[in-house]
Amino acid sequence: MTSRSNQNNPCWVIKIGSALLTDNGQGLAVDALDHWVEQIARLKSMGFDVVIVSSGAVAQGMMRLGLDQRPTALHQLQAAAAIGQAGLIQAYEIRFKKFELITAQILLVHEDLSSRTRYLNAKQTLQSLLESNVIPIVNENDTVATDEIRFGDNDTLAAQVANLVGADQLLILTDQQGVFSQDPRKHSGATLIEHCDVNDQSLDQAASDKGGHWGRGGMSTKIKAARLAAHSGAETVITDGLIVDVITRLANNEALGTRLTHCEKPMSQRKQWLSGSVVSCGELVIDHGAEKKLLESGSSLLPIGVSAINGTFSRGDLISCVNSEGIEVARGLTNYNSDDASKIIGQTSEKLTSLLGYGGDEEIIHRDNLALI
Repeated sequence: MTSRSNQNNPCWVIKIGSALLTDNGQGLAVDALDHWVEQIARLKSMGFDVVIVSSGAVAQGMMRLGLDQRPTALHQLQAAAAIGQAGLIQAYEIRFKKFELITAQILLVHEDLSSRTRYLNAKQTLQSLLESNVIPIVNENDTVATDEIRFGDNDTLAAQVANLVGADQLLILTDQQGVFSQDPRKHSGATLIEHCDVNDQSLDQAASDKGGHWGRGGMSTKIKAARLAAHSGAETVITDGLIVDVITRLANNEALGTRLTHCEKPMSQRKQWLSGSVVSCGELVIDHGAEKKLLESGSSLLPIGVSAINGTFSRGDLISCVNSEGIEVARGLTNYNSDDASKIIGQTSEKLTSLLGYGGDEEIIHRDNLALI
């Protein structure tokens, strides 16, 4: 293997959904997979670095087991994933070998990215593979993941991978043309949103929460993924993966599907890690004034701005900051456990010592340990 000579190669993370890969449950979509691999090989010849986030392991396992419905029991899901994963990665390996390209399988669970050390290890592994001109194929490790620690869908995983590798673009290939103004299955007058700022709130109204039969993510998870990917500077395109030459046409700047751009400054790597963590240990309900300061000034969160606490947590745990409507606006590492935090919420800084019995931190969450969502 030879290391890439240009460290500034454009980098794309390409996510392929279950419905596409399994032809809506009919089995591995061989012709489509051939077409995608050929296009990605062309991208590689153009000097692109590519990471594939591939769904389809559970669906492929279901096909091999002759199951018509997605299992509900965890052990059955894990068994289907174990059976399907082997066939899925073999399909990629055989096809890329025709173009003299090497692939590597990366299986992740939430714990791999919620731990700062394991997060950095995953980042270094992916970077090393890209420097060696290898195509990493990433999937959630459904053989061991549980509902409590899973990413929830491969859209979220793809966004986190985009953060890990500092991708320029996240390409989400789906079975829909893109994001529409309304659900096109219900509204004949729905129009395709060709370009939009990723933080435009109209996207939330347009997106459907219902995923397909063979996958877990709906359009709303793709919008959330695009916003997460933007934290490291990546733009996102959501489009129909069955469009002829869709990948190479996008690489040649053709407008296809929905392009979600942003004007925000990329977060630091530490804050990317904080914002991308899936599971938080508790919640702080913040008032309007605190919310405004967090969003507009990047301030630390002080006790006086917190009106309520939900959950039990320890000092140093990751917790969410939600507004009065229950919408998460930030998350970060707390300076207090839940017992001590409950004693000081709504109070000014000069009262902390008398309330706690010791001299604590002025902030419940310092701005260096806090990331906006």
